[in-house]
Amino acid sequence: MAAMGRVAWSFSTPSCLSLTRYRISGTWSAICKAQVIKPRYHPQNPFLRFSGFSGLCWSRRPKSVVKPLYNGDWLRRYISAVITDKSQKSTEEAIRENIPKRVVGDVYHSFQLVQEEYIPDIDSIIRKYVHTHTGAQLMSVLNKEENKTFGVVFRTPPSNSRGTPHILEHSVLCGSRKYPVKEPFVELMKSSLNTFLNAFTFPDKTCYPVASCNLKDFYNLVDVYLDAVFYPNLTPDVLKQEGHHFELLEENAPITIQGVVYNEMKGVFSNPDSVIGSWSQRCLFPENTYGVESGGDPQEIPDLSWREFQDFYRRLYHPSNTRFWFYGDDPEDMRLEKLEEYLKDFKKLSVDSRVQLQSRWTQPKHFTFGYDAGNDNLEKKHMATVNWMLADVITDDPTKILALSLLDHLLTGTSASPLRKTLTDSGLGEEVIGSGIETDLRQVTYSIGLKGMAKEGCQSLENLVLDTLKRLSKDGFSQGEIESSLNTIEFMLKEQNTGSFPKGLALMLRSLTTWLHDSDPLIPLKFEIPLQQLKEILQKDRRYLNLLIEEHFIRNTHRAYVSLVPDPDFATKEVEKEMKRIEDFRKTLDKSDIQQLIEETKRLKEKQIAPDDPAQLAKIPALKKSDIDQKAPMIPRQVTSLEDTTVLLTPLFTNGIVYFDMAINIRQLPAHLLSYVPLFGECLLELGTTKEDFVSLQQRIGRETGGIRHSIYCSQMDVPNSHVGGYGPAVAQFIIRGKVMSNKTHLLFDILRDVLFDIDLNNKDRFRQILIEEKSGVESSISPSGHRVAASRLNAQYTNSGWADEQMGGISYLQFLSRLADRLDSEWDSIRSDLEALRSYLVSKAHMTLQVTTDERTFESSVAPSLRKLLQPIPKDMHKQSSTSWEEILEKQKRNEGIIVPSTVNYVGKGANLFQLGYQPNGASLLAMKYLGISYLWERIRVQGGAYGAFGRVDLRTGQLIFLSYRDPHVKKTLDTYDNAAAFLSQAQLSSEEIERCIIGVIGDMDSYQLPDAKGFTNLIRYLSGVTQERIQERREQVLTCTNQDLVQFGSVLQSVASNGSIVAVGNEQALQQANAQGLDLRLFRATEQ
Repeated sequence: MAAMGRVAWSFSTPSCLSLTRYRISGTWSAICKAQVIKPRYHPQNPFLRFSGFSGLCWSRRPKSVVKPLYNGDWLRRYISAVITDKSQKSTEEAIRENIPKRVVGDVYHSFQLVQEEYIPDIDSIIRKYVHTHTGAQLMSVLNKEENKTFGVVFRTPPSNSRGTPHILEHSVLCGSRKYPVKEPFVELMKSSLNTFLNAFTFPDKTCYPVASCNLKDFYNLVDVYLDAVFYPNLTPDVLKQEGHHFELLEENAPITIQGVVYNEMKGVFSNPDSVIGSWSQRCLFPENTYGVESGGDPQEIPDLSWREFQDFYRRLYHPSNTRFWFYGDDPEDMRLEKLEEYLKDFKKLSVDSRVQLQSRWTQPKHFTFGYDAGNDNLEKKHMATVNWMLADVITDDPTKILALSLLDHLLTGTSASPLRKTLTDSGLGEEVIGSGIETDLRQVTYSIGLKGMAKEGCQSLENLVLDTLKRLSKDGFSQGEIESSLNTIEFMLKEQNTGSFPKGLALMLRSLTTWLHDSDPLIPLKFEIPLQQLKEILQKDRRYLNLLIEEHFIRNTHRAYVSLVPDPDFATKEVEKEMKRIEDFRKTLDKSDIQQLIEETKRLKEKQIAPDDPAQLAKIPALKKSDIDQKAPMIPRQVTSLEDTTVLLTPLFTNGIVYFDMAINIRQLPAHLLSYVPLFGECLLELGTTKEDFVSLQQRIGRETGGIRHSIYCSQMDVPNSHVGGYGPAVAQFIIRGKVMSNKTHLLFDILRDVLFDIDLNNKDRFRQILIEEKSGVESSISPSGHRVAASRLNAQYTNSGWADEQMGGISYLQFLSRLADRLDSEWDSIRSDLEALRSYLVSKAHMTLQVTTDERTFESSVAPSLRKLLQPIPKDMHKQSSTSWEEILEKQKRNEGIIVPSTVNYVGKGANLFQLGYQPNGASLLAMKYLGISYLWERIRVQGGAYGAFGRVDLRTGQLIFLSYRDPHVKKTLDTYDNAAAFLSQAQLSSEEIERCIIGVIGDMDSYQLPDAKGFTNLIRYLSGVTQERIQERREQVLTCTNQDLVQFGSVLQSVASNGSIVAVGNEQALQQANAQGLDLRLFRATEQ
């Protein structure tokens, strides 16, 4: 569940549990659902996390300075706001042919139409309605989009940091009037084709969005969500489960505090980036709701009472405080009728939930806080941000807000941007941080800073930032810099690409920028006019941006300098606070109270695992197998050859954009070069060439393309079921990805040719910067993403591809980067030689497979001729090597590990390889693990155990089966739960209806919604992995024909996993030592150890 914004956000579902890492993960990407997004309280943009294009400064591993999720940057957050190609898109007339005529002022199904307008930027007709009886507002967006989106939004500004809106967001999804079961939300996860199903809590609002391409499924989701928010079964037990409660299992056992949100937020505040992001916002707004933590501070969450919780719901979860959003091609009358069905019994209520304005300071302020940075190298773990409150998102015109977003991109959008470059070049810190511009709040903010600093660096940072801004306000930006940023913006507008995130939901969040604060919701959706106005302003007044800097930064005294100081005793102090709370509570208990607490703990746990009434479960709407296509969807593919190189064409309409992928096989790469690959990918676009420094290169990429990035894909070749040996050979690919308007295709290929052949590998100083930033980013990602680390370490023990992937992205990669940093000065010639050897290996047609996504005509006229020119100078023969390849020397060793990180929660993994256990995984294996994840694991580890989530995954190509938990207060108890899954599944007695529900859910996973660029990339991955359409259909049929007996039989497989599997747990030292004292044999080490 989610608390969002620059401060915090989470998810109702453990969507954090996506295992698609910052590189492309072959093991997991095929089974990650569209709505699976990793939550970050330090903002992270889901619409753009798929991107990482160099021209936009979004790299393979997101840089902290890059625009985060819901950070308010109109350009980055809402790339679906488009300049429509009228020749290809539906026109206003075409849309009106399929919708009912309405008259402004008239009432339809108790909704009065108050505004109607066609907005060409998003090719939609928008109608704003107001419900006559309650005052509820509705935005009805009508177009031809098949991926339909619905959202119900409440304005929920908290007055303290007890996490009330966040806990409530979890709680309303725990049963309702019409669907009185424990987790209707989970039942929907089982049996829906949804493309998005979740809930978010922002600093000032709570959103419940769903999306689906299937009309019946869509309205099933809408109905369950409406009943959940207006008629939830809120009880003290629900608050205990989702929020907090004291727990005591037996008289002599310690009392603990448990709760899903409580443990989730402990995990959030174990991430230093989250901590400084939270304080950066809160310090700017001491007078209003943005000055508290909407997600909840773990030190304050236990203070939330049932009465306060209940009052918050009664006051704010009312139709009079509600904004509804519908988007897509569903019939408008269905929208109005469904809403009226739920609103008819309510009457209008006066609700004052407005966000009050923060008054402006007359002078800057400074704040210092301690944080847990572990116990190693604390002298260089200071971090700080400089933060401003800028404009008013309501009273300032859209062109000015757009200009501030452009200014943000100019300042920090790429590694060559002057403010970011100055901070990097200063050597004060290891990595630039800060969310940049944030327009999602009532008042716009800006944040920039550094991490990995010494104490002296903190003292210099503020002056460095201010001096740089003063210089820029005087000197301004070059024409090339402005053109590069403007092209980046225009490309995003035309591309309208939100990745797996529904476009309708992106637009809803954008509209709420003004709509939430009672201003015109259509203003943020109109993008083309402000963009043109901004261009005209920049042409007439070259000092316009200079003056913006002067007004909003230099002369702006509402500035907060926030620094975090590493405190070696911080974790101990936090534990002592928790223990004192528990001890104070225990002192209030007599013997009978203690016994009552034991009985209450037992009662709650029994209630949590008690099965729902089958009759009530049957009420939850679900699709039938007859509602889904029995045949797997097919992505078109043409295979050809250009200049002795295999080229795949995915012939799809792409609105004039060409998506290009260059996959380079690294399976035969010499062993000593393997860990260089991801770092070399950074250097490829960040070092510059011998003729063009990296600043010019970055500007050129932004000016001429939609961006270039790289990723790494590791898996195993698919083999037919008759293959007794299990998985096929390893697949390891380094992939360069680019996108460009079709008329500029040759410019993209010119850039690729320059960086492949002419990269400046002599630039030691720039290489040092890239290395330090890469190391810092990988290191800081370990603690908040412990589940990924655990999965990576487990995979490395069983398959060649898993081993290689860990060497290029896990703990081993971090250790490589640390050693490389130590060697840099003394062995630079050797390092440079390695980089050149790697470049020489990569630039070979023998290793390349290319993929292009565009229409056939564009391919033949624009792409093929330019592509031939790119390929002609590339050597045909395989690189001659005397060194042994990595696959020949790797040693996979089964072991149990405990990785120590500064965290108050744990991430617990256990896994094994099914092929190596003598079992051939199939479609039934997917269904079995899906069922376990949304029943047994959900109930035992999340609901009962208080973890944010837990799940199991099986990869049919590699045979890897893994159990993982996320933000988990336990270690040994969770591992016992994994081992007992075998018995649970062996005793399964699912009815045909329950089996059918699970089948629908798995098919939904298989058929996740994809935009053209994603389809092209999927085509490439399938081709490289040997996955045929026949194989995909075979897996689908295995799922469709699955029975209860298949689940029972899979139980015996899980018993083998329990007996033979490996364990990797990531967590705090005390928890891991306690787990060893309980009988585990974990080899403990710190993530940063060599």
